[in-house]
Formats: sequence, structure tokens, C-alpha cells
Amino acid sequence: MRRYGKHTDEDDIRVRPGRRGSRPRTSIRPKHEDAAEGFVLTVDRGRLTCLVDGRTVTAMKARELGRKGVVVGDRVALVGDLSGQKDTLARIVRVEKRTSVLRRTADDNDPYERVVVANADQLAVVTALADPEPRPRMIDRCLVAAYDAGLEPLLVLTKADLAPPGPLLETYAPLGVRHVVTSRDELADGGADRVRELLLGRTTVFVGHSGVGKTTLVNALVPADRRRATGHVNAVTGRGRHTTTSALALPLPGAVSFPPPSRGGWVIDTPGVRSFGLNHVDPSRVIHAFPDLVPGTEGCPRACSHDEPDCALDAWVADGHAEPARLYSLRRLLATREHREED
Repeated sequence: MRRYGKHTDEDDIRVRPGRRGSRPRTSIRPKHEDAAEGFVLTVDRGRLTCLVDGRTVTAMKARELGRKGVVVGDRVALVGDLSGQKDTLARIVRVEKRTSVLRRTADDNDPYERVVVANADQLAVVTALADPEPRPRMIDRCLVAAYDAGLEPLLVLTKADLAPPGPLLETYAPLGVRHVVTSRDELADGGADRVRELLLGRTTVFVGHSGVGKTTLVNALVPADRRRATGHVNAVTGRGRHTTTSALALPLPGAVSFPPPSRGGWVIDTPGVRSFGLNHVDPSRVIHAFPDLVPGTEGCPRACSHDEPDCALDAWVADGHAEPARLYSLRRLLATREHREED
């Protein structure tokens, strides 16, 4: 049985549209030249809070971005409702080129890297001198991630009222890493000026274990109306409880609205971490986190792993050019890439 007549024409044929309609597809995307500049303050379950012209605007990723991730610190372009009023939603249509990216993996065997923040220029490694005890290998890992991302590291030692900072500072003295020491009494009295001086004009991301006083320090730096909840260290495990569940960018007093870094500076508080995986870092670049050891590698054989009998670093350290603890730390760090060890 013929469905159509003998002399059919294309115009006579009815075409049923597919599930997604019959609109032709194209790879050409709108330029959105009128999109407003924004700065991502935090990300929560697909909703992003952005700073646009001094207002906080809730937004979501536009479909045209595909799987491109948007993280705290990103400079973005937004369209839609930018009023910042309740129940309004804007769209992020473009992510500007990043100047830096801080990455980590869950552990050294995890092939999936996670972007912590974008466009920071300083990494503050926050470590308590006691309660919980400092973990030098965690500090080393953060230094590796900082150098790999092109960030300047800053060592922030907290709870100096519980233990002296001298022994830990001596370990890192050969690296020339800037440091600052704080105490709980000092922060309780509102004395965070020495820390703030090291953050002026920078975008600084704070990283550290739970319970080291990271969020307490951030709260002492930012205005009272922007402070976050804090927790306590578990007396049994010696570890802190996660009270910060997402990264959040906060302006320091004197910061202009956009774009950071500004005259006052910005800080990015991140959730406490149990470990800092470095699977995304090429092992040959790990040595650059130990600048006191780099000159000693000139006598190493080609493709030296720095953990073999012919490594020139052993003689370099034996001659007193660097601390044996630094070489030990480097080799422990390199070993974790082959076999995961607890930090």
C-alpha cells in the first residue's frame, strides 16, 4: 500500500521532529560581548556565588561550557539576572584564562586531579605546633604543590602558646620560605596584623589539616560579618573536625570589590585535608620544592631518581651543603608516589 501519491514532492512529506526538536545544530557559540565580569567566591552543589560590581550573584554554568569546571578564584563572564536579589539566577558563559591553578589528588595513586583554586599567587601552609602535632611531610607536599603551581609559599605556624616554633623552623630554614608564628591568645586579642602584612595585595589560599586553626586565623583577618564556624580537635584521635566544607574567597579590610588581587588582598579558606596527593606532579619536578638540594643534582647520573646508590645528593649532604633531614624528606616524598604512606 502506497502511503503517498505517485507524484510526491518533498514539501508534501511531513517530518516528525526528534526528541530534541528539529533545530539545526551548530558549533558556533554566542560571544556574549555584553557579559559582565565576575569573580567566583564559592561553589556549592552546582550553584556558584560570584562577585559582580560589588554585589553577590548566584549563578550556574551555561550548557555551552560543557565539562569545563569552574572553581573558586576563577574570573568569569556572566549574563542574565545580575541584580543579586533573592531567587534570581545568572549564567556563567565564559571562564577567563587562569594565571595559576592549585591542584591535588586524593592520594598518590589517584589518577584524577582536583583543582583547589584558580588565580591565587600565594599558598599559606597552616600548621599547628601542637594539638594536633605538626606533620612535616604534609608541609613538604604543600610546598611541592605550590612550586608546581607557581605560587609563593608561606608557612603559618599556629598555637605557639602550646609549643615552641624553633625546631620546626630550623628544619625549613634552608628553604628560605617566609614564615609567621601566631598564638591563640594573640588572635583572641585581635592581633593578626603580622599575618595580614604578608597578605597585602595578594590572593592567598589557606591549606592545612583540620584542627590547625586555619579558619580561626581567617576569621581574625576578615571583617566580623564574614566569619565562618570553627571546630575543635578530637581529644582521642588528635585530629580536627571538618567545619569548613567548601572553599570560600573573602576580602581583607581595604580590598576593592573587583578584581582581586586588590590593595587589601583576598584570602581563600579551604576545607581541612587529611592528605595532599601529588599524582598530578611529574616526579622530576619534585626536587624543585627543595631548592637547597637542587645544586647537588648536577653530579647525578642521567634520569636519576634521587633515591639510588649513584645519586650525588648523598655526597652533597655529607659535605654539609644541606640538612640530612631535607634529603630524607625528599626521598620519603618520592617514595609515596610508588607506595602510599600515611602522612
